[in-house]
Amino acid sequence: MEVVEDLGGEQRRQETNQNVMMALQSEVLFPENSAVFNAQAGARIQAIAQEINQQKATRVRVFGFTDDQGSYEHGKELSKQRADAVQAELAKTVTSPGITYDVRGYSEDYPIADNTTEEGRKKNRRVEITFPRSTTG
Repeated sequence: MEVVEDLGGEQRRQETNQNVMMALQSEVLFPENSAVFNAQAGARIQAIAQEINQQKATRVRVFGFTDDQGSYEHGKELSKQRADAVQAELAKTVTSPGITYDVRGYSEDYPIADNTTEEGRKKNRRVEITFPRSTTG
């Protein structure tokens, strides 16, 4: 498995033989506590959408995650709204016919870093986009 981080971890890419997973920190897409995109979000998501097209993926998972601040319920709602926003943006550019999306909000479940530090919480606030790699590649 290959993991590549860029821009201080704002964007993480994990590849296995089967899948590509892109994780975007929420800060680079949304204002704090919001599911409304900031100015740069569209371009970042469109770049991922183009890759989904190249891989001819027909299933895309869009999962939202928050840190452990605030209530679990609020985190679940916010992470789902953010995942929905990312899916809607992907759908503008993704052209694969018959594509299905699996969109979920996981609140603070499945942290990838330590919630006791701001740096860790920042990594945990993320949206992950996962799609199969093309087997013809």
